[in-house]
Amino acid sequence: MKKLVSVLIGLVIIGIAATSVSAADYEVQKGDSLWKIANENNTTVEILMEINGLKSSLIHPKQVLKLGVETEAEFYIVQEGDTLTHISNSYSDDVTVDKLREWNNLPSDLIITGQRLNVNGVGVEPTVSEESEQTADEPEVETGTDANEENQEAVEASQDSAEESQETVEEQVESANKVEETTTGEVRGETFAVEATAYTAGCSGCSGVTATGINLNNDPYAKVIAVDPNVIPLGTQVYVEGYGYAVAGDTGGAIKGNKIDVHLPTKEEAYNWGRKTVNITLIE
Repeated sequence: MKKLVSVLIGLVIIGIAATSVSAADYEVQKGDSLWKIANENNTTVEILMEINGLKSSLIHPKQVLKLGVETEAEFYIVQEGDTLTHISNSYSDDVTVDKLREWNNLPSDLIITGQRLNVNGVGVEPTVSEESEQTADEPEVETGTDANEENQEAVEASQDSAEESQETVEEQVESANKVEETTTGEVRGETFAVEATAYTAGCSGCSGVTATGINLNNDPYAKVIAVDPNVIPLGTQVYVEGYGYAVAGDTGGAIKGNKIDVHLPTKEEAYNWGRKTVNITLIE
């Protein structure tokens, strides 16, 4: 007599093509520059500007920056005759049988035609989506009540983990879209208005080394301003409206009285800055 045995098989949800994973975020600290952040995170200023949609290198304390691009999970649909070894050999050396088992929570090398396997370790763990039935014509699989309960608990835990991961991604994206700019009202010190122009290390007649010895050729994103030392002593830490925290580290022939020249990495940014009146705060 044929017996119908219902067996819980760990099939993967087929409705989702890929899962996005958000890269790490970084909150800008006082004194940071894009050049410094890029160096500390093994990336470049250009990449940071591109993935954060920045039109210039100006950043502000408490601003949240993405440090890398989003990575997409890659999946493989098991075909008839496939084995984990065969699938592993189809990818790079980093995709081993052990990793395939780990990424997909496989208790053994057994895989099933139509099963979807994560092949790069990115994203949430696979979850059970349906049951398949086997008849007595096929080998019977004996399952105990305790084993079924444990499998169900594992499925529910995996689903909860997937939901939490999705919520985390959404929160990170929302956070990355919010830019909190520090205003002069949050900085303590003497504040007054100045006329501000901009310059670059490669300007005509410029050596790229400031009056205080700062080499702007080595750090084109350094926050430095040229000042009249009779108004703002060299070495003073300042906060410039629309520019951020900087150091009074240079002088200029045309910088007299309440005038400053802010250093920017490119001529285009310097031209865009133009000539404007801004508030400057001498930080206590």
